[in-house]
Amino acid sequence: MESNTKNRTIALAALFQCIEGVNQIANTGKVDSDLFHTCINSVLTDENESAESLYGSISALKTGLKSLMYQLGSGQLTPDGKPKDMEATRYTLGLLHLENRLDKNPEIFKELLTGIEKTQEKLKHFDIDHENITAALADVYANTISELGPKIIVKGEQIHLSNPKNAAKIRTLLLAGIRAALLWRQAGGNRWKLLWERRKLQRQADAFLALV
Repeated sequence: MESNTKNRTIALAALFQCIEGVNQIANTGKVDSDLFHTCINSVLTDENESAESLYGSISALKTGLKSLMYQLGSGQLTPDGKPKDMEATRYTLGLLHLENRLDKNPEIFKELLTGIEKTQEKLKHFDIDHENITAALADVYANTISELGPKIIVKGEQIHLSNPKNAAKIRTLLLAGIRAALLWRQAGGNRWKLLWERRKLQRQADAFLALV
């Protein structure tokens, strides 16, 4: 994976898109189907020649690119005047931290890959968006990433969070977020670049959005 701003922007947009999906489920009990498909496909696909190919196209990350634009802004409000989503920032930092811990734990990482490979086998019998696939990936997350600690505590409406199918989708999106965090690191991303390259990342995201 080439280390450049373009790839780091794609990775961070993908991470924010996964988090947007988590927030949708936690607060409404529903998630945009295209958004969910893009995120879950990044975990199960073998297509990884480039950051863009992992997500199918730049246009598939439109939601994440928009989120990146306002979450990395210096003000406290989004462009449309709404307060920034501080929970999204907390989830982002939490997933980046967990991915860093995963990188230092080869045993858990191997277990994670094994779980994903077993789930890929299920695609012979189920569509990628089937609840059996979601449940399998949720178990992978629970048995690997959740063991690294500290756990990501998702906030939202309890009626939605307590629904087992919603909980499985949230864990699956968090796993996709870990995949995006891994891509961020592979593209040269780190805590300092997140701090000092904010404007460069925003400019690249803006350029991507102009194309979709």
